[in-house]
Amino acid sequence: MKGLVLAGGLATRLRPLTLVTNKHLLPVYNKPMIYFPILSLINAGVKEILISTSPDHAGRFAELLKGGSDFGAKFYYSIQDNPKGGIANAIGLAKEFADNEKLAVVLGDNIFSYNLKPAIDRFRKREKGAVIFGIRMSKMESKHYGVVEIDSSGKVISIEEKPLKPKSDIAQSGIYFYDNRVFDFIKKLKPSDRGELEVTDLNNFYLKEGSLECDLLDWWIDAGTSHSELLRANNLVAEKVKAGEL
Repeated sequence: MKGLVLAGGLATRLRPLTLVTNKHLLPVYNKPMIYFPILSLINAGVKEILISTSPDHAGRFAELLKGGSDFGAKFYYSIQDNPKGGIANAIGLAKEFADNEKLAVVLGDNIFSYNLKPAIDRFRKREKGAVIFGIRMSKMESKHYGVVEIDSSGKVISIEEKPLKPKSDIAQSGIYFYDNRVFDFIKKLKPSDRGELEVTDLNNFYLKEGSLECDLLDWWIDAGTSHSELLRANNLVAEKVKAGEL
C-alpha cells in the first residue's frame, strides 16, 4: 500500500500568512504542518509516499523533506498544475505512482493522532472498496463538511456535501483509503458547480456498490481552513505534546 499527501491549493483563507509560502509549511507548535499527515502514514507502515503540491512552492517541500531518508521512508513529488482542480483531480495524478497498489490519502492540513495502522492492516486484506474517516461534531459544525451517515457496522449509508439539514453528526475528514479502481472512477467524474472534481462524488462510486466504510477519529483539526483553526491546532498540539500524548 502506498501513501499520498495532498499539499496543494491557494490557501486564500490563511492570507497574509500564505502570500509567500504554502500553508502546509506553516508551523503547528513544534513541526511544519505537513509532518503530521506524513508521520501518520509512516507510523502505520506506509513507507512510499507521494507529496502532491502546486508548482509555486514545490521546491520548498523538496528542500524540507528531501528524499525521505530522515524519516525512514521514500518520498516522491508530483505537481498539480491546476490548484482549483479539486481533491479527486490531485488523487488522479498518483496513478503511475500507485502502480496498481491500494492508496492511503491524507490531506496535508489534517492534524490528528489516530493510529491508522489497524485500519490499514484491515484494508490491505480487503479485495475491494474504500474507507473514509469521520469525526463526530455538532450538526451546526458538520454541515460545513461532507456529512456521513453510517450503520452500526460502520458501513456508509449516505454522504451529503455541506447539507442544510445534516442526517448525522459525523463530518468527513480528509483521510481516505482506496483500492486500485479509484483512477477508473476519477475518469468518470464531471466537474461540480465549483469547477472541481469532488472527492464526495468519487466516494459515491464506492457507496453505490456498497463497499464504502467509515472509521471514526477521536480528535481532528482541519488546520488550513482559517486563522482560528490554525491557532486551535497549535494550542491543542502543544497541550498533547506536553502531556506526552503526541
